[in-house]
Amino acid sequence: MAILLSDDITTVDWNHLAVVFERAPLGKRDPVILRETFLNSGVRCFALENGSLVGAGRAITDWVNYAVILDVVVLPEYQGQGTGKRIMKFLAERSKAKHVLLHSVPGKERFYEKLGYRRMKTAMGLFADPETKRQQGYIE
Repeated sequence: MAILLSDDITTVDWNHLAVVFERAPLGKRDPVILRETFLNSGVRCFALENGSLVGAGRAITDWVNYAVILDVVVLPEYQGQGTGKRIMKFLAERSKAKHVLLHSVPGKERFYEKLGYRRMKTAMGLFADPETKRQQGYIE
């Protein structure tokens, strides 16, 4: 069956989405926090097969110049089949932004490069726990 993309947040099983994140593997996520972050994002995408969540992503946008894509996740058995690419395209198009930035998991950069994204020389971040982010490979 075909994978459908939706922005309908009302039917999302947040506990299941937390499992998708863990299996992807993007780490453990609190379902309550996931719900809050997706609700507070301007653009959301949920990938469904037969009504079951197999992937997701979100973007923060100003609807004109900039958007930031975050939390793109796809179950392992659906990776490499174009689902992640479709989620990325959905988020970028719906954001209506001229410039789209993203936050990537270390080691996944090639996936985004294939979609036209380029490494930035001046991107910086301020993190609540910088030592953990350094150990995870996100920052120097």
